Amino acid sequence: MNVILAVKQYVAKMIEDSGPGMKVLLMDKDTISYVSMVYAQSEILQKEVYLFELLSNGSRELMKHLRCICFIRPTKENIELLCNELKNPKYGIYCIYFSNVVSKSDVKRLAEADEQEVVREVQEFYGDYIAVSPHVFSFNIVGCSRGNIWNSGVLNRICAGVTAVLLSLKKCPMIRFQNSSELSKRLAENVKQVISKDAGLFDFRRTDVPPLLLILDRHSDAVTPLLHQWTYQAMVHELLGIRNNRIDLSKVPGISKDLQEVVLSAEQDEFYAANLYNNFGEIGARIKELMEEFQKKSQSTKKIESIADMKAFVENYPQFKKMSGTVAKHVTVVGELSRLVGLYNLLEVSEVQQELACQSDHNEALKKVRGLITSDRVRELDACCLVALYGLRYERHSNNDFMTLLGALTRRGVSERNKRLVRAVVEYGGERARGTDLFGQNNPISRTRRFFKGLKGVENIYTQHTPLLQETLDQLIKGKLKEGSYPYLGPTTIMFCIDPFSFTRPQDIVVFMIGGVTYEEALAVRNINQANPGVRVVLGGTTVHNSQTYLEEVALAQHL
Repeated sequence: MNVILAVKQYVAKMIEDSGPGMKVLLMDKDTISYVSMVYAQSEILQKEVYLFELLSNGSRELMKHLRCICFIRPTKENIELLCNELKNPKYGIYCIYFSNVVSKSDVKRLAEADEQEVVREVQEFYGDYIAVSPHVFSFNIVGCSRGNIWNSGVLNRICAGVTAVLLSLKKCPMIRFQNSSELSKRLAENVKQVISKDAGLFDFRRTDVPPLLLILDRHSDAVTPLLHQWTYQAMVHELLGIRNNRIDLSKVPGISKDLQEVVLSAEQDEFYAANLYNNFGEIGARIKELMEEFQKKSQSTKKIESIADMKAFVENYPQFKKMSGTVAKHVTVVGELSRLVGLYNLLEVSEVQQELACQSDHNEALKKVRGLITSDRVRELDACCLVALYGLRYERHSNNDFMTLLGALTRRGVSERNKRLVRAVVEYGGERARGTDLFGQNNPISRTRRFFKGLKGVENIYTQHTPLLQETLDQLIKGKLKEGSYPYLGPTTIMFCIDPFSFTRPQDIVVFMIGGVTYEEALAVRNINQANPGVRVVLGGTTVHNSQTYLEEVALAQHL
């Protein structure tokens, strides 16, 4: 149950199966992201792949001495481009790998186009998704629906992606879905249909406890994506934005040219891997330790007094250079995060966000929100998120003052569109839309457990909140998730007679969130995996949101 390892193994097998000799890796705009998320370019170069090209680039040079590894999605456009490529091949030999199921008619078209008989192999390798971390995957799609209706083409794309994940993990699951969501039901039905149609592909060794696919809808928890997070990875995404492990730092004051774009990958950066779930306070201490270690190593290189010293220095230099780059990168990123936290008054904003999400003192919350949304030190984005959070939290409160807060946004100069967007968030995730007891009004015990983390209290005021997903998974793992709210779609294939109780207590779980997930939820899943030996959860979403992309999602869903 490791999506990074699954894609990595596919890429390694493609390269290995294509035979010895110099190779070019020919991809499309999607598969180039899939590969770059799991392999550094330097790693692939070591495997005799010397050139990386896009299939859509018609001006590529003729290089008949190269073997071509073609890794593409089986789309209509790609099949057309590949047919044209094979009619006038630029490389000597072609090994074609599709990232998903390809139709027999498309394979026939390719065979007819291969007049020069350059194709040696055609296979399906199901790496049709972005592996964000070992337990998280995404499709980088923002805006998957309009209300309760899937946007044109998106349902098929997501269905193909989810089934690819299942195939790559070798799982033929039972399917459960969020009953209050028409989107979840449609996706569940489509996935079941694909699995039934391609039953031979899903004929994996059966286990005593069948795997489970749980399909959820972002409407059920509109609060989590609005909150500031304080772990390293989540902060970087919220304040700087992460896109396929790349961070744009070009707008950082005084940034050097070589740091305008940096890569943060837990697969290739030991410091990031060790610290991506640490909170901001801990990161400062870790950066200091990294700096001190670097200073010790850099000083030691000055003591070169013999040929042996020189040889030792040369042998260690690549590692020294790599560490130098790591230090510069993380010092720059953490420095910029620190600057933005102060500039935007994020500690105070986050404290009030957490109180809105987790506590129930209406008058105090209203007073604090009023004060912050009129402050010059608070961004317009954060002001809008605060009012949206208030609207969600106190939607049914007798003294609800949501309209007055919208008036305060007007006086602040917030655009009409952004004010409509604040209203849209409340419609998107309000009581009528979500179908879940998000704030625990119907279950005081649940609420205490979810928001106050038991009798021990919270670590600090900035981490009071836990996402609804955490409670949903806790209930699922204990066999207590209500079937009325999350019904089974039925077995996806004819299964042997298995103890019915094993259906209710799954061990291998793939969760998919329509409308996107957050890094807070990724952290929750990682913690669940660590706390429950024998249980393995993988989390996927249409995208991984920060507050800005989430508001775009809502705008598209609510026709803004």
